[in-house]
Amino acid sequence: MTPRAERPRDADAPVREVSSWFLWLGALAVVTAGLLAVRPHLDKAHVALAYLLLVLGAGARSGRRLGIAVSVVSFFCFNFFFVPPHHTLVVAAPLDWLVLAAFLATGVIAAQLLARAQSEARAARERADEVDRLAALGAEALNAGRAEGALTRIAEVVRATLRVTRCEVFVRDGHDAVTLVAEAGPPPSEARTAAAGTTPDTQAPFALSMGGARLVEWVAVSGRSALERMDGGVRVGAATEYPNDPLDLDVTGAQTILIPLRVRDRTVGVLRIAHSKALTLDRPQSRFLAALAYYAALGVERLRLVAEAEHAHALREADELKNALLASVSHDLRTPLTTIKALAHDLRMDGHERAATIEEEADRLNRFVADLLDLSRLNGGAFTVTPELNAVEDLFGAALQRASGLLREHEVSVALDTAEPLLLGRFDFVHSLRVLVNLLENAAKYSPGGSVIELSVEREGDVLRIVVADRGFGVPAGEEDRIFEPFYRPSGRPDTSGAGLGLSIARRMAEAQGGTVTYEPREGGGSRFMLQLAAADVSTLDSPPSSTESL
Repeated sequence: MTPRAERPRDADAPVREVSSWFLWLGALAVVTAGLLAVRPHLDKAHVALAYLLLVLGAGARSGRRLGIAVSVVSFFCFNFFFVPPHHTLVVAAPLDWLVLAAFLATGVIAAQLLARAQSEARAARERADEVDRLAALGAEALNAGRAEGALTRIAEVVRATLRVTRCEVFVRDGHDAVTLVAEAGPPPSEARTAAAGTTPDTQAPFALSMGGARLVEWVAVSGRSALERMDGGVRVGAATEYPNDPLDLDVTGAQTILIPLRVRDRTVGVLRIAHSKALTLDRPQSRFLAALAYYAALGVERLRLVAEAEHAHALREADELKNALLASVSHDLRTPLTTIKALAHDLRMDGHERAATIEEEADRLNRFVADLLDLSRLNGGAFTVTPELNAVEDLFGAALQRASGLLREHEVSVALDTAEPLLLGRFDFVHSLRVLVNLLENAAKYSPGGSVIELSVEREGDVLRIVVADRGFGVPAGEEDRIFEPFYRPSGRPDTSGAGLGLSIARRMAEAQGGTVTYEPREGGGSRFMLQLAAADVSTLDSPPSSTESL
């Protein structure tokens, strides 16, 4: 579809129009002469049909005005030559008035209907052309291998369809900046200085001092269309429900039109079309431009999705490489750590004072390596669990003994469910012990020395709810879920020697056997970590153990 200013003007059109008038009026004279030659043998109906065919031909060939004119002239010829008394405009018989009126009405109505049909046919052809252009635009976008190529194809189709000098597509990033990603047409000339104006209004278009890149950024941020006029003035549109429609602005005399590209109520870019002459768009052209802008918006969204997919793929590859590196390094560290610990033990037995420190640090590094190995097995799907019937008291005793070194500066309060004489559960004892020890060590690390750590358990239906509560600093708001991510350490908490793996491994091990680890703030300050495992009844003591599961 072509803007009005670009529609070619046919210099021969007036000549052809005058020729058509002479041609059809001459044909009317010829038909009249022919009818006069056989007038004695004709009925009024024959004359009416002959003239009506002439009216239909003139209207179909040359339009409404000529059809109506031929109808009127035929009416007078019919009356003058074929209605008695002949060669006068007097009508003797009253019924002849009915014949003449019916003929004139039929001719005028036929000319009007032909004109309407031709107009609808032209509109249908224009809509078909629009569909063809949109289909071509979609095909061009889909055939492009890369998202950038698809946007370039779209810009080329927009420029060729609207017959403008240049078309550009800008993408908006997360910092409200815009980047030119596709263009079609010759390079733009130097930017003109926009005329000074007022501050943008949210209700009506107005002029403002803005232009070039600043105007593109403003359209991207505000989501409102804008234009630059031939005289250098800039106007922006009011905020509307359909901001892609440039007709919310008076585009008369516009040289550049900027349309926000929106996908799901979010502005993703800007489409800018520019022409060397003034642009003028009517309503159908504006709707078509809005459709083209939506295709461009989908192209920009595709570009964003491709970038996100590539980023996610890179993150997955980095994560896989990290897991492989952790597994390799962890295995390689096991042997030298064992040797260092054995040598430190021998030196300590020989009375070396610093040997105990070396042995303690080797133990700490060995625990860190064990965490890395467990994390790599959990990520690699090589982690196995064996749920069996176990007593919670045994789990508590083993956990307190294992964590006694870190708990020596704290008082541990243990509370069992008095409603149950013997609390049983079906869980993997080794891995559940590791989970509970990690929770106790976490409480000891982030609690002041001498504070009380509470360890309790209660049964709720088929679930054992084990709680480790401390009186530490708690978890900052908004970081409740992130504390379970590997290597994450909450902000604002005291620095510790850990690597941020304990809670992550605890949750993953609990989930591996159908349980979970959750967090909630403790009343009065501190944290409460809940380990939920499957409960069991005393009557299941004689039941066969579950088979080993592999994750």
